[in-house]
Amino acid sequence: MVRLRIEAILSEQGKSKYWLNKQLGMCYRNFNNLVTNQTNSVRFDTLDKLSKILQIPVQELFEQTDDISESKDDC
Repeated sequence: MVRLRIEAILSEQGKSKYWLNKQLGMCYRNFNNLVTNQTNSVRFDTLDKLSKILQIPVQELFEQTDDISESKDDC
């Protein structure tokens, strides 16, 4: 399973979810779903903004886990 690691990055950088939400300008509901990995898709422009705001390469936004129990069956 592939997950966004936004909360970990914010923690590493000493920044808050509130700060990032203000920088992104997203509605809080969508933002919170994104940060907590409760979404099935992410727009490329959102990934680009996150990368620039957090000053990290896009690939560092992601982590791959072995936990397949969290994934949904699309069939």
